[in-house]
Amino acid sequence: MESGILNADTVVQWIERAAEVIEENEKTLTELDAAIGDSDHGANMARGFSAVRGKLAEFPRDDIGAILKMVGMTLLSTVGGASGPLYGTLFLEAAKISAGKPEIDRVVILQSLAAGLAGIQKRGKAEPLDKTMVDALGPAIRAFEGAEGVSLAEALAQAAEAARLGAEATIPLVARKGRASYLGERSAGHQDPGATSMWLLLQSLAEAGAE
Repeated sequence: MESGILNADTVVQWIERAAEVIEENEKTLTELDAAIGDSDHGANMARGFSAVRGKLAEFPRDDIGAILKMVGMTLLSTVGGASGPLYGTLFLEAAKISAGKPEIDRVVILQSLAAGLAGIQKRGKAEPLDKTMVDALGPAIRAFEGAEGVSLAEALAQAAEAARLGAEATIPLVARKGRASYLGERSAGHQDPGATSMWLLLQSLAEAGAE
């Protein structure tokens, strides 16, 4: 987005696109989770974002924080397993940064993502290389922060690519948090489903920001 800002309409487009992408990849996320988890990540995420999508149409477009808070609260109440609280926390913490704002610039976007990461780590106690969504979100934030001298759209694209690479980099890791950690060494060789859904979420943001 050449203006260097995201407005509320673009944020809504992001969430709508994320719902579509999660639905399209539900089977893939479930297959990833079947290997090292409870086989429910795809279904849980699809259910949660479908519920979010149902509330977006009539939601006011003048407060990005309010939109993100609604997303977070809905995910908390509809997504099962560990993912609901973690993704709910991501959006609720980001909502605090953008509360009352009809548009947000790169600084606020970075602050929102960083607040979301901090909330996830506080709630889930995960560190980098624990084979979790942190391994996609952390690199994405660093890439976004380091993307100087480029448009906001390109910065978001670089963040999404870093998230993709971060998700793929979980394949050889041994899980140290979550259901996958029960498998010990057997968790190696599989891509983490949470890191994968985080990448899809950030890829959807990049796509919305490019329009």
